[in-house]
Amino acid sequence: MTGPTQPTDDRAAPTPSEAVAELNRLFDKALRALGDAGRQDDACELAAKGWTLLRHEWPKEGERLNGTLHYLTRTVRPQPVTDTGSDRLLEVRHLPPAERHRLIFQTYFALAAGETFALVNDHDPKPLYYQLAAENPGAFTWEPLEEGPEVWRVRIGKV
Repeated sequence: MTGPTQPTDDRAAPTPSEAVAELNRLFDKALRALGDAGRQDDACELAAKGWTLLRHEWPKEGERLNGTLHYLTRTVRPQPVTDTGSDRLLEVRHLPPAERHRLIFQTYFALAAGETFALVNDHDPKPLYYQLAAENPGAFTWEPLEEGPEVWRVRIGKV
């Protein structure tokens, strides 16, 4: 019986981090192609699941998929505008992108069941929707209040 075959070229095997990075680049390319083919929701759901898997151990690769989600959701769809009422406002337009998601998740996790907040952003926060859905399926509410072109507002709640 023979053992595993060794590579015949002189290239060294990639490290696990290099393999994850290369696989994620391929995944990103496939997701963008899927979205460009008209299947944005399918691509976003997959990207958010990938983001969930990578964001803690490989944060750079998680950020790549966050960028993919933003690419996939770049189309603005008009929504009716309603008043935010007494919602607590979370204004994130002044923050760097990496800080925004940290603060938004921190705010969401601090909510009690039935509480909401109104997120104010300078771009479509739809990537956040897919990330919440991937990590908290059925545990949040999402109500678009205003969609661009300069300001986006969405009411986010905890079920």
